[in-house]
Amino acid sequence: MPVSTPRRPVELPGSPTPWPPVRETGRLPRRPRLLRRARPAFLRLGPGEREVVWLYLLTRVGIWATAGAVSWLFPADGEAHRPASLLSTWQRWDWWHYLHIAQDGYFPDQAGPWTAGWDNREAFLPGFPLALRAVHTVVPDWAAAGALISFLSGGVAVLALARIARHHLADLETGRRAVAFLLLSPCAVFLAAGYTEALFLALALPAWLAAQRQNWPAAAVLACLACSVRITGLFLAAALALHFVLTARGRTAWRAAPWLLLPALAPALYSWYLHSWTGDWMAWKHAQERGWYRDFHAPWEAWANTWEAGFHHTHPTGYALMWQAELLAMVVGVVLLVLLVRGRRWPEALYIGLTLWALGTSYWYTSVPRSTLLWWPLWIGLASWSLKRPRIRTAYLYVVAPLSTAVAITFLTGRWAG
Repeated sequence: MPVSTPRRPVELPGSPTPWPPVRETGRLPRRPRLLRRARPAFLRLGPGEREVVWLYLLTRVGIWATAGAVSWLFPADGEAHRPASLLSTWQRWDWWHYLHIAQDGYFPDQAGPWTAGWDNREAFLPGFPLALRAVHTVVPDWAAAGALISFLSGGVAVLALARIARHHLADLETGRRAVAFLLLSPCAVFLAAGYTEALFLALALPAWLAAQRQNWPAAAVLACLACSVRITGLFLAAALALHFVLTARGRTAWRAAPWLLLPALAPALYSWYLHSWTGDWMAWKHAQERGWYRDFHAPWEAWANTWEAGFHHTHPTGYALMWQAELLAMVVGVVLLVLLVRGRRWPEALYIGLTLWALGTSYWYTSVPRSTLLWWPLWIGLASWSLKRPRIRTAYLYVVAPLSTAVAITFLTGRWAG
């Protein structure tokens, strides 16, 4: 049999060694690692981030398993022999406003605040309904489209939270714990529902991370998008502006200052749109007042009214318990604000302070527990504290985390859950 000889290397002009090098077996080597196609930076998972994604996926399985159990155990008809569809358990409360806006717009058939029985849908910003309408072009079921938005947004949010914690404290474990505290928090069900919390965090947390890295154009664009999802985006924009003022050094850095005006564009355009239909530049605020008693009251009046609703037996027990949760969440927010001020973390303190002022000056507190999901300094602070005092993590897992199941069942069965 003829003996095969290895292919000789190609001699490149001026090259000291032949290329490609040939092993004795005659086989060409694999491409050097540097020549392989690199993944985009935002797709690369750093040390510990795979565990963050794994934790996120596990908690999604848990919350959807809870939803499945609710559809079997708590049917609308007590005599039903078939459970309701799994997606139907998620279609509660604010979801219907987002759905109607995505389907019909804000003023269908010339209806509006001047129409009897109006649902005050202009109180909800257009960011989430627009995303819902876009995803619906690919996912035919509206509820599935909303769930997909929250699922993907939540994954982006937890990775950004872990990176913010690592950037702030240079510790991988802090990031993982911050994510765990967020995903096991009492109101974590809203990160899976077709609501705005997950989408807002998916924009706000990367914006904050970009600001920490002095990438102000990216931070401004993301904050502008966040402002289209929740009015809390304006508080984020204020915190970003303060962070810029405290960290900008030299004329080169200050050239990025005009970018900080961009987040105001989204609410300005929305106000202009509402004015063109209603003649009212503050139509959003007035819809909040009509539908949710969000007219201005002094902070002590709001506290007193919420206390009365929670403890004076003037409402059914389920609603009273929720108002008690509102009071507790407000206390947590105030304590967090004090700690941030003591630690001289002024931008985060501004963000939390503005949020508490907005939530604490209505007739009574509404949606404060849900808003804790957006307080990323809370989750990073708890994670850092638990590293110094391990019992904090144990107490959270065994005392606080189980409440998330109770709140999830409350929401999934159509009862009010903040």
